[in-house]
Amino acid sequence: MSNTTRRGLLLAAAALPLTACGGLIPQAPPSNIYNLSPKTTFPDSLPRVDWQLVVEEPYAAGGLDSHKIAIYTNPYEVKYYAEARWAERAPRMVQTLLVESFENTGRIVAVGRQSVGLRSDFNLKSDLREFQAVLKEGQAAPEVIIVLQVKLIAQPRQQIVASATFERRAVAKSAGILNVVEAFDDALGKILRDTVAWAMTTAKKE
Repeated sequence: MSNTTRRGLLLAAAALPLTACGGLIPQAPPSNIYNLSPKTTFPDSLPRVDWQLVVEEPYAAGGLDSHKIAIYTNPYEVKYYAEARWAERAPRMVQTLLVESFENTGRIVAVGRQSVGLRSDFNLKSDLREFQAVLKEGQAAPEVIIVLQVKLIAQPRQQIVASATFERRAVAKSAGILNVVEAFDDALGKILRDTVAWAMTTAKKE
């Protein structure tokens, strides 16, 4: 067999699907990709501020630091919705939506991520402690639970000036993934509004 023929056979074999136990490994179906929305409406009493803010990416435990949409059916095991994923890792998505929500107030000098090189007066650090659906025995549809713990850090002293914890829950209209995503959007939207209002009324530039 010539080298050319042997090389052609190897290339053809490499192009075939892998096999296991004599059968073809099924190809995973493409995931449906979901995103959540930033907050666009705020109280008229929201103050206009003269400081700049960096929003850091929230810390999240391994089970939540993922593109996958988490669901708990018992307290000990995290599962994920099949064929569905977030457009970004959950902490990254929350960071993006926080930045956009602050921008949507139209009442802050500047806001951005660490990567944009913004010289901030304050940094917003946070822990994403809960970001999942929970389906208990006997329930027809899951409840979404989101908990965000936040701290305002004055720069350049790196001093914590305030902290707060925001928790929101929303029951999905059905077990369908679109209704579950809508419940995430409802719960997170309230946390975004609460976080923005808290930060803009709490931080005072010296």
